[in-house]
Parts: sequence; C-alpha cells; structure tokens
Amino acid sequence: MQYVYTRADIGDIELLVSSRVMVLRAANKLSDEADMSEIERRSREYYKKALSDGSHTAYLVFDGQRLIGTGGMSYYSVMPTCDVPSGKKAYVMNMYTDPEYRRQGIAYRTLELLVADAKQRGVEHITLEATDMGRPLYEKYGFVQMQSEMQLKNAAQCTEKKCRCCW
Repeated sequence: MQYVYTRADIGDIELLVSSRVMVLRAANKLSDEADMSEIERRSREYYKKALSDGSHTAYLVFDGQRLIGTGGMSYYSVMPTCDVPSGKKAYVMNMYTDPEYRRQGIAYRTLELLVADAKQRGVEHITLEATDMGRPLYEKYGFVQMQSEMQLKNAAQCTEKKCRCCW
C-alpha cells in the first residue's frame, strides 16, 4: 500500500493538535471524556511558535484523505558537553499510528524521516520516551536505554492533575 508522508506546516496545526490529544489519551490511558482543552490550547500555541521558528518538525501520514500516522521532533540546544560538543539535541515525540494500520512500517518510516531531518541539522543527540508498545520499534531502529539521565518529579508543581505526567 502506498501512503503519503507529508511534512507538516502551519496550515496543519489542527491536525497536529488532534493527533497530540490522541497520543496523550493512548499513552496515559485516558478516556474520551477526560478534559483535554488546556492541552489542546497549549499544543496549538506550541505548534504555532515551533513550526514558525523551525524548532519542531512533524510528519503526517495519510491513506487518501485519512490521517493514519504522525511523528514529531523537537529541537533544542544545551551547553556543549563531551558527548554533544555542538549542544544540539532533539526529542522524538507524538509518534502514533492508527491501530488499523500498525505493523506496516509506517512508524518506522516516519522515524526515518525525522532522524534524517535531525542529521541534516547537525543534531548529535536524539532521545525519546518509549511506551511499552513503541519500545520494540525504537530498539529496532537503534535507540538504547539511557543509564545516567534522571528527572526531578514533583506532583505539587504539576498544573495538570488530570494526567499522569508528573506522578
């Protein structure tokens, strides 16, 4: 089957926002009734800025007119380190394939496009958070478990008590 992979632009914000909500509902096992209005609003703001300034790349995958997959890469800089002398980093996010289309290589191809974009930008360090379902895909691609990274977690700072992002 021939699917169409398109690089998203500012005109695709509503598709990107709706796919972001789908991803978060699936990853956090949230019901369709969970209020995602704040996430939608903030995602819309994020995409407007990040697509305009180039700090985010997103791909949309279509079967005809039907959106069947998405993937994104956020770019950021940190102070140079021995491992990442340029300080250029990227974070894979919002990877999703419609359940009816899984196991056909769609997510793998989307990831290939995102990584190619990062390499073209000179990015030396790409990370992601994997769900149990996504882990085999990322391992197949060559991602490995990180051993040294830590995260400060504090539920009191979380403004979205409806999600499980901080606790």
